[in-house]
Amino acid sequence: MRAITHYRHYSTAKQLKYLASPSPLRPEFPPPILNEDFCGKILDQYPDIKTLKQLHSKIFIDQHLRFNPSLAIKLMRAYAACGEPTFTRHIFDEITEKNIVFFNVMIRSYVNNRCYHDALLIYKEMSSHGFSPDHYTYPCVLKACSGSDNLRVGLQIHSAVVKVALDLNLFIGNGLIAMYSKCRCLVQARRVLDEMPIRDVVSWNSMVSGYAQNGCFDKALDVCRQMESLAIKPDAGTISSLLPAVTNTSSDNILYVKEMFWKLARKSLVSWNVMIAVFVNNSLSSEAVDLYSQMEAYGIEPDSFTFASILPACGDLSAIFLGRRIHEYIERKKLLPNLSLENALIDMYAKCGCLQEAKAVFDQMKFRDIVSWTSMISAYGMSGQGYSAVALFSEMQNSGVTPDSIAFVSVLSACSHAGLLDQGWYFFNLMIDQHKIPPRVEHFACMVDLLGRSGQVEEAYNFIRQMPIEPTERVLGTLLGACWMHSNMNIGLLAADHLFQLAPDPSGYYVLLSNIYAKAGRWEDVMTLRSIMKRKGIKKMAGASNTEINNQVYTFLAGDQSHPQSKAIYEKLDFLVGKMKEAGYVPETHSALHDVEEEDKECHLAVHSEKLAIVFAILNTKPGTPIRITKNLRICGDCHIAAKLISQIAEHEIIVRDTYRFHHFQNGICSCGDYWNNCIKLSISDEHGSEAVAFPFPTPTPHAGRTYNHPYFLMYRDSYYNPICPSQMTTSIRLVPNSLFYNHILASQQSKIGKFMRDISLARRCVKTMQEELPLMVLDIASILLVAIEWLEVELDGRT
Repeated sequence: MRAITHYRHYSTAKQLKYLASPSPLRPEFPPPILNEDFCGKILDQYPDIKTLKQLHSKIFIDQHLRFNPSLAIKLMRAYAACGEPTFTRHIFDEITEKNIVFFNVMIRSYVNNRCYHDALLIYKEMSSHGFSPDHYTYPCVLKACSGSDNLRVGLQIHSAVVKVALDLNLFIGNGLIAMYSKCRCLVQARRVLDEMPIRDVVSWNSMVSGYAQNGCFDKALDVCRQMESLAIKPDAGTISSLLPAVTNTSSDNILYVKEMFWKLARKSLVSWNVMIAVFVNNSLSSEAVDLYSQMEAYGIEPDSFTFASILPACGDLSAIFLGRRIHEYIERKKLLPNLSLENALIDMYAKCGCLQEAKAVFDQMKFRDIVSWTSMISAYGMSGQGYSAVALFSEMQNSGVTPDSIAFVSVLSACSHAGLLDQGWYFFNLMIDQHKIPPRVEHFACMVDLLGRSGQVEEAYNFIRQMPIEPTERVLGTLLGACWMHSNMNIGLLAADHLFQLAPDPSGYYVLLSNIYAKAGRWEDVMTLRSIMKRKGIKKMAGASNTEINNQVYTFLAGDQSHPQSKAIYEKLDFLVGKMKEAGYVPETHSALHDVEEEDKECHLAVHSEKLAIVFAILNTKPGTPIRITKNLRICGDCHIAAKLISQIAEHEIIVRDTYRFHHFQNGICSCGDYWNNCIKLSISDEHGSEAVAFPFPTPTPHAGRTYNHPYFLMYRDSYYNPICPSQMTTSIRLVPNSLFYNHILASQQSKIGKFMRDISLARRCVKTMQEELPLMVLDIASILLVAIEWLEVELDGRT
């Protein structure tokens, strides 16, 4: 009796510990008696697989318990809960005298472990054993039909439940709605919902999910509104069902979902996760970060899904401090390895311009999928490290990972950003010939961009004409951008004409064409185009730049004076502009393509959003702190020059991500090598005026571990040009040294065409001096100058 008394006071935890231990808990106490009650209590706890197998072995050797139907059913459920439907099936097959419960448990075990085909086979076996499905059977079988998209069996089940008058059952009705929705039969799903005498929130959520998953976004939201009109309160499941419906949708729809979220009586982690994902999927990164901060303030502990959702928003805003804090939390909670989280971390660091940290995450991954490789290749490409991107692509192939269509987009884009024309053609042909991947519009757009950036605008136009598919807005928009870069008005007009037929509303294309007209001085055409835009109600997108300071993201617009520190910002900006002009800076006023005086253009350029964001960051960070800026438009040429000079004057690394790529400014140098604006303009002047001709040239790429500065300014009409990016050369090829590096004049002061030959001779000697005296990387610049000189000689010979 004493032993039995002690058994009665055993807790379930001690019972489980006893099973896991080879010896009794205490020698003075005998082990608990193995009976149906004892085993049933342990199985009801759904123990881990090790404990479950130990208990099963003890039941198996006990002849009284081995064929106990109650324990057999509980064993089946426990094994299914451990993800072991095979063991569940062994027990099911061993039971000789089955009833309907065994079949229902076996079907549910298969369904819960996504073995839908096996579940349907068990359902078919029921009739051969003389059993008819009941109201517990049909919901599980319908779920198997949903999971396997088996409309044929689903229709049979619907017919069967109607015959036995179970079609009005709430759970069966919900199963029918889900089955028809999953099989894309939305009319039938809606009919089932409308005919149900009793509907709960699951019924409505199933219909919402059906519409959302099949792209009927407005109908999904209409169902939500109908729920509210019937006083049925949406829950976390409603918002979760809506997630596919609020991707790239209208602001009104997002506002409606947001209101629904805040009305929830209980906001579970799921609802927070879904709302964050809604903001991220609709490019509302600031709202997503704000909501994440509120979730933390409410004391809701995030999970892997939360982090996978919020990390892209951190990347979009260049919110590196928040991203790093999340990374630390992930490691502290030991959530890694987790493929989706690791891929999100790579993407976040890449978008923040932290290539080393992105590569560190990539290198530490135990398993990499195609997304991991593609993210890292894109990171190199966006930062202008085309050779690194190409090398990583080859490494991916050598590792046995087969590149897909998106991977080729990444490597082609990387080639485009770095000017790797030959490599771009190689990968384009490799994709078609070896991997048999038909080019999509994204691949064609990359090739057009690559040709256009290389100055081969006509080749890009001919490439489009030979495409096997009709050019899309993206392809023609890329061509139009190349025409603007290289001042090719003829092809630009052709591209614009096609674009306005395909996409008459986007303002960017009108602005590009307006800029092409403006660069050519055709102000009447500019005014006509602006009048068309005004008549159609098309407005130019306002430039906006974000920067993160002390875990808070600040946004600046062009000419913004709303910030409390505006006075200090503009004073600091004036000071920096003064220092820049002392170093030879002259505003690149063609970036402000307005029919106004040069002085007004300078004022307009000075207040661009990225300049304000950079100055604000300088004022609020310690010297030497990297500054990260994200802009919603492409950085203009003047801001690019200014950022280079400010990085040298203020001694800050400045990282700008625009809509095209990253620009890492440090010590007066940009990582892009000025390839994005790589055109030398040669001007031949005489007493009758001047004639300008432009041609592209290959920009030298800095070697790893080596930085250098171009050692000269270019002078035109007695004005200093950008000391880093050569933009214009006159007939005298007048090179004025950067005073920070050299103190001697390298070329002639002459400019008239009658004395041009003597100037060329002197320029040749100066270039030879450069080749002998300057660092290795500057030899490329010297070679470029030789090409320019030779071109001028040919031009002169043609005139004489």
